This record gives sequence, structure tokens and C-alpha cells, in this order.
Amino acid sequence: MDERVDQTEARPAPDTVSRASPTVRRPSTGYWVLTSLIVAGLAGGGWYLWTQHAAQTASHTAPNGRSAQGAPQPVGFATVDTGDIRIMLNELGTVTSLDTVTVYTQINGQLQEVGFKEGQVVKKGDFLAQVDPRPYQAALEQAQGTLAKDQGLLAQAQADLKRYQTLGRQDSIAQQQLDDQRYLVQQYTGTVQTDQGAVDTAKLNLAYCHIISPIDGQVGLRQVDPGNYIQTSSTTGVVVITQMQPISVLFSVPEDNLPDIVQRVRAGATLTIEAYDRANTRLLATGQLGTMDNLIDTTTGTLKLRGIFANPDELLYPNQFVNARLLVNTMPNAVRVPVPAVQRGEPGTFVYLINPDSTVSVRPIKVGPVDGTYQAVLSGLNPGDRVVTDGTDRLRDGASVSLPAQQGDGGRAGKPQPAGPISTSPADPAGQHEPRRQPQAQ
Repeated sequence: MDERVDQTEARPAPDTVSRASPTVRRPSTGYWVLTSLIVAGLAGGGWYLWTQHAAQTASHTAPNGRSAQGAPQPVGFATVDTGDIRIMLNELGTVTSLDTVTVYTQINGQLQEVGFKEGQVVKKGDFLAQVDPRPYQAALEQAQGTLAKDQGLLAQAQADLKRYQTLGRQDSIAQQQLDDQRYLVQQYTGTVQTDQGAVDTAKLNLAYCHIISPIDGQVGLRQVDPGNYIQTSSTTGVVVITQMQPISVLFSVPEDNLPDIVQRVRAGATLTIEAYDRANTRLLATGQLGTMDNLIDTTTGTLKLRGIFANPDELLYPNQFVNARLLVNTMPNAVRVPVPAVQRGEPGTFVYLINPDSTVSVRPIKVGPVDGTYQAVLSGLNPGDRVVTDGTDRLRDGASVSLPAQQGDGGRAGKPQPAGPISTSPADPAGQHEPRRQPQAQ
């Protein structure tokens, strides 16, 4: 009995044992496998990204600017040649008529008739409008009547003076009476002259009733309709007439360009001017330099010039804005390159010169004036040199380039045939530019 009790006391209860020392579960084999796969994947991804970054860094830092793969950049090119370069000044100008006249009435009256059509071309002396002449015809007749009466009085006074002079020589008349008659003749003479002036004025007013064109030109829109009473104090006038042929263009040039212009003008040269539209794309007319102003505008440092244009097609209209291109001089047989070939940066003005080994070199140049799509090169290039015109943004000194199979207008005329797998350039992830060759695995 006692032994049973001892054994029961020595053996702990199940609940007491579990609370005193809890059981720890060890990770299963699957857990360690999954953890190893995740660690290996992260390590592999990091290694791949590091190698790609190292490859790109090597491609940008390789000597002579070549990529690590040695893939040439496709570019467009042009061959340097010689030709005439025109020295042009492109300035904003305003078309101005050589003669612009606003026709006003010179007398007051009712406008009876308009003898022109709007936009019509008229000659000097052509009939334009008619003002009611009847009041002025009556005034003329009245002035003529007054003149005739005073002319009769003058004739009578002159006859009396002649008799008085005869009597005066015979001492049959007083000297005072003779002098009075002489003064009376002078008074009537003045009166007749005044009357003659009134007659001339009436005739002139009557002529003003018939309005004619003072110049050759084109009439504008009618400013007043027939039936209206027009006056000399009107500010609108009857119509505006502008001379269209020839016509002029006023423009200003910087004072720094004046010595070349003056030298050419004094040498007897005729400087050509081309008038382009506002967008500077369409040639409207060709003329020549007519006159130069006699002083420089101190506020702008420019001088006004006037170009004369025959304007046969009437493409130039007064107050029209145009681009005036003044041909100052011509450089014959100048070394020239297409404008896109000229670059500007840290070395100054330069071009990418294509070497015989299909690499490029940065060649500093000194440039001259631009003529259209060409720019003169004063030094740094020789005829026959090849320069890059397209794709310069991806080049640097010593970079390898690939030229198109056929040259066309100085641009990219063809693409190189790939010798291996093609991938887009790292600088062009969208694949919108030319492809770059990937080196094949050895």
C-alpha cells in the first residue's frame, strides 16, 4: 500500500510537466528548401543587374568614345564642296506706296455722281466724281457781270482823263481836276482787277465740281455715296488712291552692315532685294535697292532703306508685312557645308569629320555667312572632306560610324545591313531610332 503511494507521488502529473517545459517544434525540410531558393534567386538577380550595369558603364567609358561592343553608329553625311555663297540680310519690311492720295472735295455741295468702281485702276486726269455745279455757275455769271460794269466805268474814266489832259496842256482846266481824274482811273483799274479775281475764283470753283484723279493708281473703297452733301471740312474724303506699280518696301538694317552696303552702292553696284511673305517661305517679288535714309535711328541703331519693285502681279500691297532679303555681296567658290553639319559646344564651332577608318574626329572650324541650306567655312575644312549631317547627338570624338550605302542630300540615305542580332540602343529604349548591332557570342 505504501509503495503505491510513493510511486504516485514521484511521477508528476501530465499538466504540470507541459507547463514547466514547453515543447519546441523544429522547422521542416520544406521550409529550408524554400528559403534557399529565395536567397539564391535574390543573389542571381543582383549579379545579373550588376553585370548589366558594368557592361553599360564599359560601353560609355571605353577609350576613343567607342562602345564596348564596338557597334558603329549609323549617321548621315555630306561631302564638303565649293560654291557661291550669297551674303544676304534678312529684315522685316513694310510695303509702302510711292504715291498715296486721299481725294477730298475742294468745294461744298451735293455729290451728284461717282464715276469710278471700287478697286478700279485709274490714270491721272480720269473722272472720279461730280459735285452740283449750279451754285458755282451762278456765282461765275454774277462775277462776270460785276466785272463788265466796272470795266465800263474804267473806260469812261480813261476817256475823261484823256480830254482833261488835252485841256490841261491848254491851261483850260484846273490842275486839281486833272489829278482827281487820274486817281479815279486808278481806282477803277483796281476794281476791275478785283472783279477779274472774283471771276477766276468762280471759274475755279466750277472746275472743282468735276473731281479728277491726281495720280495713276488703284482706287479703294468709296467713302461717300451720291446724294450726300460733302464739305471741305470732311475728314474722310471721297476715295483713297494708291500707286501700285511701281511700289516700295521700307526696311531697316543694322548700322554694322552699312559699310558693306555703302561700299557696294558707291561702286555703282545694283543691289537686289527679294520680298518674301510673312512666313518667309514664298517669294512675292524681286526688286532693287532704291534709296537710303540720311541718318541712323539712335534708339535702334538701324538705318532705313527703300527697295523699289515693279510689282507686275500686284502681289505687294501697301502696309503689307514682308521679309526683305538684301543681297549685299557674293562669295565665289567658297568652301561650304550643309547647315546641319555645323555644331556648337565646348570646343566652339565644330563638325564631326569622318576619317578613312570610319571613325569621327571633332574638327573646329570658322564659319561664314549662311545662304539657304549651306554655310560658308572660312577655315578648318577642305573640299572632299566628309562631315556628319545626321545623328550627331550620339557621337563623340573617336566614335565609330557606319555610313549609308547611298548618299542623298547630305542626309541619311540608307541603313547598314546588320551582321548579327539587332537590339535597340540603350540610349533609345523605345526603339525609335536606328538599331545597334549586338556582338555575336564567340
